[in-house]
Amino acid sequence: MPKCWRILPHDRDLVESIERSAGVSAIAARLLAARGLTDAPAVRSFLGGTMADLRDPDLLPGIPAAADRLLAAARDGRPIVIYGDYDADGMCATAILMSCLEAIDAQVSWYVPDRFEEGYGLNAEAIETLAARGAQVVVTVDCGIASVKEAARARELGLELIITDHHNLADTLPDADVLVHPRLPGADYPFGELCGAGVAFKLAWAIATRASGAKQVTPRLREMLLKSIGYAALGTVADVVPLLDENRIYVKHGLECLRKRGGPGIARLLELAKLDEKSQIDSEDIAFRLAPRLNAAGRLGQAACGIELLTTSDAARAVQLADYVHELNSRRETEERSIQLAAFKQVKEQFDPEADPALVLADRGWHAGVIGIVAGRLAERWHRPIVMISRDEHQGRPAIGSVRSVPGFDVHEALMACREHLLTCGGHAAAAGLRIEDGRIEDFRKAFLAAVGQRMPASLRLPQITLDGETTLAGLTLDTVQQLERLSPFGQSNRRPILCASGVRLVEPPRTIGGGARHISMNLTQHGAKVRGVAFGGADWLPHLPAPGQPFHVAFKPKINEFRGRRTAEMEIIDWRPEGIDVGVELPLPLSAEPTLS
Repeated sequence: MPKCWRILPHDRDLVESIERSAGVSAIAARLLAARGLTDAPAVRSFLGGTMADLRDPDLLPGIPAAADRLLAAARDGRPIVIYGDYDADGMCATAILMSCLEAIDAQVSWYVPDRFEEGYGLNAEAIETLAARGAQVVVTVDCGIASVKEAARARELGLELIITDHHNLADTLPDADVLVHPRLPGADYPFGELCGAGVAFKLAWAIATRASGAKQVTPRLREMLLKSIGYAALGTVADVVPLLDENRIYVKHGLECLRKRGGPGIARLLELAKLDEKSQIDSEDIAFRLAPRLNAAGRLGQAACGIELLTTSDAARAVQLADYVHELNSRRETEERSIQLAAFKQVKEQFDPEADPALVLADRGWHAGVIGIVAGRLAERWHRPIVMISRDEHQGRPAIGSVRSVPGFDVHEALMACREHLLTCGGHAAAAGLRIEDGRIEDFRKAFLAAVGQRMPASLRLPQITLDGETTLAGLTLDTVQQLERLSPFGQSNRRPILCASGVRLVEPPRTIGGGARHISMNLTQHGAKVRGVAFGGADWLPHLPAPGQPFHVAFKPKINEFRGRRTAEMEIIDWRPEGIDVGVELPLPLSAEPTLS
C-alpha cells in the first residue's frame, strides 16, 4: 500500500535559538525541536544523562520495604524464589535479582511459568508447588500486579509475597506483603515507564546499598550492579518502553556494560549475531539482533534456557545455551515465514485488505508463540488492526489469538466491545491477546470488524511516513550522521531520524542479500555523489524499481556502517517513490520546497 510522505514543519527562529543556546548543530537543533525539546536545560539533559541522574531507588514506590524484607530473608537463610516471566524483559529482570541475591549469599532460586500450559503471570498451582518445595518468600518480576486471586492464595499458604511489576494496574490491587510499581495509586514517582528489568535494577540497587551499609557499595556488589545495568538496558529495549528519562540513561550507559560484562552467554550471542566486531553496540542492535534471540526462547516455550544463559556461572554451559537459543531463533524465523506465507494466501483468497477495516485470520497448526510477530508485520503492511488466531489441531483446547494495532488506534477497546465472544482477553492499545472457543471465531470476526469500523477513522487507514527533512547525498557525510547519533539511543518515543532525497538514481541493478534473499543492497548516485543503501525486506521492490539511471525519490534512515574498523555513512531505505508518476502518495509540499539538512 503506498505511503503518504509528510515532512515535519519547523520554526526557523526556534531552531536557531536551540542551536545557539544549547551549542548543537543545525541538524540536531531541528530534530530536537521536532521532539519538543526547545530549551537549553532540556536539551542538555536529553543529550547528557549520566548514571548520577538516575533517581534514588528508595523513591520508587515499594522499594524500601521490598529491599528490607529481601535483605532480612537473605540474612535469615529463608528460601527465596524469584518468579519471572518468559519474555526478554522478564528474563533480564530475573537475572538481575538472581545476581543481586546471590551476591549477598541468599538462598535463592527462580521459577518461570510455561507459556502454553500456565500462561502469563502468577498462577495458583505454581504458588502451591513452590510452597510445597519449601519456598518462604516469593518475589515476582515483570508480572503479578493484576494477580489478585493468586496473591490471596499465597497468603493462605503463608508465603511472603513481594510483587514487582510495571504493567497496567487492575481495578483491584493484589493483597501482597509489598507492591513495587512506578505507578502505584497515591504515589508520585516522576517517571512511570520503567520496564520489568528497570524496576528490578532499582530493587537490586537498594538491596546493595543496604547490604553495604552505605551508598558506596562493596566491590562485589558494584560489579553486580554494572552487570545488571547491562541487563536493564537489554530489557528496556526489548520491552519497547519509551527511551526517555531513566530508560534513556539505562540504555545509553548499559549497552557498554552489556558488551563488556554481560557474561559468556551474552558474549556468545553477540558473536552469533555478528555484533562482536563492532566497536560499540546500539539500541537497534539489541532490538533487531539480540533481543529476538532471547525472545525466541520464550516464544517457543524454552524461557528457562534464556534465564539460565544469563544467570549460570558455568562458562561452557552458557555458551552451549547461547548456541541453543540461536538455533531456537532460526526455528522461530522459519516458523514465522511459514505462517506469514499462509496468512498472505488466506488474505488473498478470502478477504479484501483494502476494504475491510481489520483482518481476523485463523488456522490450525500456527505456532501460538509466533503469531504475534506475524500480526505485527501484517498490520504494518496493510495498516489495519490484525488478529491472528492459532486453532488447536485436535480441537480439544480453546484457540489462542494475538492482536496488533496501528498507531493511533486503541485495539484493546475494540476487543473489549467483542468480549462476549471470547473466553479471555487482555492487553493495551497497541497489542492484545485472547482465548476463544473454536466455534465462536466467525462470530467474533464479524463483531470485531464492526467494532473497528465504528471506531477507526479513515485517516488512520492511510499509512504515513513522517520525514524530518530533505537532504542531498552529498550532505550525507559521516560527520553529519555522527551529529544525528547524538540523539541516540533510538527507539520507542525517540525514533531514528527519517530523511528523504529526491532525484536519486541507481548506479547498477540492486542485489539481494541476507538469509532467504529477502533484503536488497543498492548503490545510489545524485549529482556525482554516491551512497550505499540497504532495504530490509525490500526484495518485493525488485520488479518495480526504476532502471539504473532513472530518477526516483527515497525515504531513509541515516546510519553508520562499520566494517573491519572502517566507518561510512549509508542509508537504510524504508520507502521509495517514482518521479513524475502519480502513485496516490501525497506530499504536503514539493520536496524542493523544504530546506535541506545538509
